[in-house]
Amino acid sequence: MKSDLKESGSVTITRNGESFDFPVYKAGEGPDVFDIRKLYAMTGAFTFDPGFTSTASCESKITFIDGDRGILLYRGYPIDQLADNSDFLEVAYLLLKGDLPQGKDREDFRSAITRHTMVHEQLKMFYSGFRRDAHPMAIMVGVVGALAAFYHDSTDITDPKQRLIATHRMIAKMPTIAAMAYKYSTGQAFVFPRNDLDYTSNFMRMCFAVGAEDYVINPVLSSALDKIFILHMDHEQNASTSTVRLAGSSGANPFACIAAGIASLWGPAHGGANEAALNMLEEIGTVDRIPEFINRAKDKNDPFRLMGFGHRVYKNYDPRATVMRKACHEVLDELGIKDEPLLQVAMELERIALEDEYFIEKKLYPNIDFYSGITLRALGFPTDMFTVLFAVARTVGWIAQWSEMIEDPLQKIGRPRQIYTGAPKRDYVSTDER
Repeated sequence: MKSDLKESGSVTITRNGESFDFPVYKAGEGPDVFDIRKLYAMTGAFTFDPGFTSTASCESKITFIDGDRGILLYRGYPIDQLADNSDFLEVAYLLLKGDLPQGKDREDFRSAITRHTMVHEQLKMFYSGFRRDAHPMAIMVGVVGALAAFYHDSTDITDPKQRLIATHRMIAKMPTIAAMAYKYSTGQAFVFPRNDLDYTSNFMRMCFAVGAEDYVINPVLSSALDKIFILHMDHEQNASTSTVRLAGSSGANPFACIAAGIASLWGPAHGGANEAALNMLEEIGTVDRIPEFINRAKDKNDPFRLMGFGHRVYKNYDPRATVMRKACHEVLDELGIKDEPLLQVAMELERIALEDEYFIEKKLYPNIDFYSGITLRALGFPTDMFTVLFAVARTVGWIAQWSEMIEDPLQKIGRPRQIYTGAPKRDYVSTDER
């Protein structure tokens, strides 16, 4: 990857009466950055940034977020335009290649993914080693990590051809692996993928078809899930993406890196937000109890928080939520299940959040997790599958970020610094003298 860093001045840091100049680089979008790579060598000091929230760990051309203005761009394209006009594999190509596919490239990419959807027959035996009540994410971490034991011909990260094959395999097989995890939890037989179906429809069929009868694809439902996949594909240097990059910086094979990303995504503070939002709706239970929980949310002394409202990054409206809200209502209308108590609670909470002065002032708008949780529930997925679906979508972003890192001439093995606050150097004391 060719660096496009453009110097736009300098910043001076003064320490102990001595001044040091550091370059300032201008981003294509977003704030400028101070280049402090030589900070320690020049000043003998480090920066302290827990969570790295003010530190750019890499240069990237893939995704841009402006949380204050509610903007999310994939390779420069607004997320709402892609979700409304494109499909999963076309956006996957965009993230991987840098631009939307044209003509033969589009069909070649679709064909490459379709031809890799099957998994090794022996891989099926891994599932029988798990308990039936195992969390699907536990299965995903184990099975995806095990792919490196089956596909030796695509683990050499120095070979561009092997990296490409690994990319195709990961994107193609992830829905199959996820659907098998779901089927295993239900006690039903695995369903093989079908090459005549699109990516998302194929996944839904593998999840919901049974041996006695096939699954009829509903285009409204398939379109909604396709949008969920697109909206979750990438989100800058979040915890799981940073985990993939950090693992990859050591030279680990791509399957191990993606397994590490899945493990990070499993954390409730990251990938479990839509599940938490649905659990909250179930806790509220009925519409008549909503005022009680609204009052609790407004009470600073009450630890209760409304899940699925507001966002750590988006200080304005989550641009993905606009798309997801429309898709959510389309699914509910198509299925005619708005009378279900949980969905009634969700719709009333949505109305209040969009009208109540407290929510408007605090900018606690419904976010993508609020709407995606409701939608996935309506589609028939159990809550413990929500993060698995997130992983299916985010695999594209992880692979794109991993590939970008591998090709970055500035890439180094990750090695964050620390401030040591433990005991100073001291001598060992023998047992009888302590």
